[in-house]
Amino acid sequence: MTQARSLRVAGYQMAVTPDIDENSRRILWAIERAAALGADVLLTPEGSLSDYTWRFDRRQVAVALGRVTEAAAERRLGLVLGTCMTEADGCGYNQLRFYGNDGAYVGFHAKTLRCGTLTQPPRGEIERYATAPLRTFELLPRVTVGGLICNDLWANPSCTPMPDPHLTQRLAEMGAQVIFHGVNGGRDGGAWAQVAWRYHEANLLMRARAAGVWIVTVDNAAPETLPCSAPSGVIAPCGRWACRTRPVGEDLFCYELTLDSLDT
Repeated sequence: MTQARSLRVAGYQMAVTPDIDENSRRILWAIERAAALGADVLLTPEGSLSDYTWRFDRRQVAVALGRVTEAAAERRLGLVLGTCMTEADGCGYNQLRFYGNDGAYVGFHAKTLRCGTLTQPPRGEIERYATAPLRTFELLPRVTVGGLICNDLWANPSCTPMPDPHLTQRLAEMGAQVIFHGVNGGRDGGAWAQVAWRYHEANLLMRARAAGVWIVTVDNAAPETLPCSAPSGVIAPCGRWACRTRPVGEDLFCYELTLDSLDT
């Protein structure tokens, strides 16, 4: 007989603030909610703990990180946490940090396709954050996942001078079945923000289909009076939405992914 593997994922479209304590409080709420819904793993947006900045209090972030990872481990919930961190090498990284449901730290994905001006030399976060080799992670036995941060996936040509490295496809070639995508996009509610939304959504659908992977994605919901910069939810390998949140304000989803079948 065959038995289909599954992964129950939760994603929190969270209003990220400059206040680390407030961010950790919101993440702790999401951990409780995701665990109550039976999720295996929770995804939070880019910079959701530290805020999306290279000017953060390292000690305060470290203390808050301990709180949220301990809470997730107590509830047997895996965590894909968006935050900025300074590592032992002294470099600052814009990260997705991966934790198993036993609380074990598995590693981090560093934002690769960093944003910057189109001038030479480019200015912006491309100067501020280091990057690291692309890799995959095993959060559960025989379930291989990868992480991407914001522009890593859609390679917006107006946001970076870096060429598109097709990271979604590369992760699929490395064996990833699921890609967790944390976003913290800017928007002003104007016509151009609507163009960006359509571009982001089209990229999510096309890249999931081209790579044959599940994509789980969440954006920053602040300010909560405006639509997010990109939709949050789950895209199936066929390139269709499996579930999605409302476009404005905080929201949390939970969805069970069916992975490939295994002989048992």
